[in-house]
This record gives sequence, C-alpha cells and structure tokens, in this order.
Amino acid sequence: MLQARAISKTYESAAGPVPVLESVDMDLQLGDALSIMGPSGSGKSTLLYILGLLDPPTTGQLVFDGVSPWELKEAEQARFRNTNIGFIFQDHCLLPQCTVLENVLAPTLVGEQEESNTVRAKELIDRAGLTPRIDHFPAQLSGGEKQRVAIARALIRQPKLLLCDEPTGNLDEATAWQVLTLLAELQKEMRSILMIVTHSPAIAAEFPQQYAMRGRRLERTA
Repeated sequence: MLQARAISKTYESAAGPVPVLESVDMDLQLGDALSIMGPSGSGKSTLLYILGLLDPPTTGQLVFDGVSPWELKEAEQARFRNTNIGFIFQDHCLLPQCTVLENVLAPTLVGEQEESNTVRAKELIDRAGLTPRIDHFPAQLSGGEKQRVAIARALIRQPKLLLCDEPTGNLDEATAWQVLTLLAELQKEMRSILMIVTHSPAIAAEFPQQYAMRGRRLERTA
C-alpha cells in the first residue's frame, strides 16, 4: 500500500548541507497503526511531511497505492493529497472565521459539492461529541474540542493515510487520552494507515508498531 525506499532529506543552509533523514525504508498496509518517537530535530516531522506530499525528499522513492506521487504534476499531486491523506497537527489549524461544520467540510470544497459530504461531516461531528457545538467558532471551543474538530476534518475524505504530528502536545493528560481514543476508534473503522509522531513514551506504547528516529534513521523498536 505505502512503500518508502531510501528516503533521504538534506536542507541547504549558509553553513552548508544539513542532513535530516538518511535511507528511511517503510512498508505499510491499510489498517496499520504506528508511533514514531525521537528528540526534537531528529527528522520525525520531516518524514511525515515527505509522506504527506508537503516536502519532497532529496533522494529516494515513495509509492502510495501503486502511484509515485512525487512524480505527479503539481495539480495532480494536490488532488492526490486531498483525496488520500489526512493531517492532524499539534496546533489544530482551524479556520477562525468558520464554524465547526464549515471547518470539517473544508477539505471537500475542492471539486464537486455533494450533499453526502455534509451528511458525513455531521456524522463525524456527532462521533466527536460536538453536535451541540456544530455552529460554534474555534474561539468558542476548548483545546480538546478544537482537536476533535481537526480529527473530523482529517477524516472527512476517508483518507487512506492519516498523519498526526504531536496531536496531543497542547492538551492536558485526560483530554489527550480522550482525543487519542476517538482517533483510534475512527481509524480502526476506516482502516486507514495511522502514523503519529509523539514525545510521549506512554502514547507511543499504545501503538502496535513503534519506531524511533536515531541518527537520522528510522528504527523499529516494537
């Protein structure tokens, strides 16, 4: 389903090349769920951005559902990303001028508008326990509520790959576990590939596949 081979990333700086990733290999299937740990600056987020088509690798090959997305033209790549990949970040990245429903529907605004999108959005909002807040704006929500909106938004297109970069980093412990429980339940139902970057050993240990970034390389730890 998703195959990464010899993925490497080097950034250029005034002081010279800065290698971030070296020869990362991955093989993932639908339904897989994994965590990635590592210190800040170890390349965890860079790997997510490469897999999510936000930042190209310097070298290596990525094949996703039989497609090499980094070889697509820019418009085709954007369409592929919108259809197949969902993102959840530490900062929920909600649109402040939009309601909960409008934020969840945002990824569907590209392409034809279908009534089924609104139906699914409302179903996800209900699963997230946010139906009473459906017409509220982000400024009227708690941190946990905002992140649950972000989960619903990430899943509205039923993506095959769900990438989460420190999704509970700004939440207290109890709220963090509530958010993770919702995320895990929905991911299992949809059988997406779920990849989460975290600094928390407790959160990482909840995943059946566990990895760590060490010396710019990805190593499986459990």
